[in-house]
Amino acid sequence: MSSVQVRYIVNDVDAAIAFYTEHLAFHEDMHPAPTFAMLSRGDLRLVLSAPGGPNSGGGSTLADGRTPEPGGWNRFAVQVEDLDDVASQLRRAGVWFRSEVIEGVGGRQAIIEDPSGNPIELFQPIRPEARLSEP
Repeated sequence: MSSVQVRYIVNDVDAAIAFYTEHLAFHEDMHPAPTFAMLSRGDLRLVLSAPGGPNSGGGSTLADGRTPEPGGWNRFAVQVEDLDDVASQLRRAGVWFRSEVIEGVGGRQAIIEDPSGNPIELFQPIRPEARLSEP
């Protein structure tokens, strides 16, 4: 089971799956929607999301109109058990949120920023195969 997850925004999920599985020995673990897939290679899980509308999971257009695009929204994810609780604690601590909670096909997520503006995804799996291994 994977212990590190990285999400890449890609223009074509099927083309990305083909590239990573054919050229870099990734395994396709899940592809439940045309805009979403999970691949793995050793301890790395690579999550692929296509940019889209308001209900596109990790590729969702945000409330301010920004849409994730390749290159600018790549981030690592930290799995949490209760996203709402963690988000509430972080808001009280003054952490900047790039997004509200986004409902995706593999889990729920919210994007925060570090002090330099780098994105970090808080991820609560809703499907068993989306869960990272325990530390």
